[in-house]
Amino acid sequence: MTASGAARLPGVPTLPESEVELSAIRAQGPGGQNVNKVATAIQLRLDVPQSSLPEAVKARWLASKDSRLTPDGILVIKAQRYRTQEANRADAWARLNALLAQFAHAPKKRKATRPTHGSVQRRLQGKAQQSQLKAARRARPE
Repeated sequence: MTASGAARLPGVPTLPESEVELSAIRAQGPGGQNVNKVATAIQLRLDVPQSSLPEAVKARWLASKDSRLTPDGILVIKAQRYRTQEANRADAWARLNALLAQFAHAPKKRKATRPTHGSVQRRLQGKAQQSQLKAARRARPE
């Protein structure tokens, strides 16, 4: 277990807690007076370009279309699923570690392939059948 409370996955880089900013905020939604009085939600902020992550991981992360990234490259995760601050803190770390695991591995390169001869022939036969069917529907001049 790491200091953030998550199990360490092999091949996934870890972040020091000093690079992650956690702040307690008030949660949204229903909950009665408790929601209005107690700051149980956690907002996790990580400056991805300034982090100690490997450059390849940072590049993949910043190139993604992740809506949690600001234009400056700051990741914002808001955890408010649970009623306690501790549970929400653990949830925020778990979500951050899941994102790290997602971007830690480079996607496989796509290998260009060509259609098989049989699939080309089947496609052309289907087109010929459709053409004959439409030709049979046409009105013939007399």
